Amino acid sequence: MKPVNPNATKEAEKLLNYLYETAGKGIITGQHTQTNPMEEIAYIKEKTGFLPKLQGFELLAYSPNINYKDASEECLTEVEENKGTVETAIRWAKETKGIVTICFHWFSPIGGRDKAFYARNTDFDATKVLKEGTPEREAFYADMDVIAGELQRFKEESIPVLFRPFHEAEGDWFWWGVKGDAVGRELYKLMFEYYVNQKHLDNLLWVWNSPEAEGYPGDEYVDVISRDIYLTEKKATDYKEEYEEMIAGTTDKKVAALAEVGYIPDVDMLKESRVPWAYYMSWSKEFCIGEQYNTVAETKKMYESDYAIKLEQ
Repeated sequence: MKPVNPNATKEAEKLLNYLYETAGKGIITGQHTQTNPMEEIAYIKEKTGFLPKLQGFELLAYSPNINYKDASEECLTEVEENKGTVETAIRWAKETKGIVTICFHWFSPIGGRDKAFYARNTDFDATKVLKEGTPEREAFYADMDVIAGELQRFKEESIPVLFRPFHEAEGDWFWWGVKGDAVGRELYKLMFEYYVNQKHLDNLLWVWNSPEAEGYPGDEYVDVISRDIYLTEKKATDYKEEYEEMIAGTTDKKVAALAEVGYIPDVDMLKESRVPWAYYMSWSKEFCIGEQYNTVAETKKMYESDYAIKLEQ
């Protein structure tokens, strides 16, 4: 399977093919890490004896427009914890040969306070990015330049990245989604064109992260379809219903992933149903550590299953 970027690196193409080969035959274990010590990874190793094959990293601290003067302690802590994650991700990838996935809680390019990736904390109007000559568009591209510089570092190390920008565009909680799923789609396409054709970030695989038909950018812009799922009530599930909803709204021609989950899928159900999720990624902190969301027994069950693909494999 060829990536949508015709100039994709051989490492990116190899990773995409690996995802296709895996989906329906196993599931790649994944864990988001919110801090440089990566305490979630140490926890999984301690409790299961294994390590996740895929690890999630965050670019929020690289946002050029963070309003430090009008930010809560929670916001400042989150930014501080995320500083240097590019170095951490590169080091981890080189040492382990594991799979890197990156998301970006992007503080709005203009204005905003506190956690300004949330729409409630900024009056940044994403629709104005889509108009030539606006300050919003200029700031958007200036921010993209900064982030491109960080992603370029992965390319220089021949590290492919599952890149998931404008995640959860179907929701109204982020500034890129509050004006509608279609706006998030157009922002994604602007970034794709810029990063592929101008910045030549050929190490990226492009992960779309919304199940809604209105927002889907089209098969020519997407390598992996995905969605984030946080169930309101815990239940054993292979997320089959959510998979079918997603492909009905997007496409059945792309490999699929559970980009973020609160509750990890039931590996026995997956092994039986073979719902073709290539990977899942549990979110960080309390979603991994402790037993509020996933018990030690459930985590051990996943990592001890022969259907789950660990770092050691």
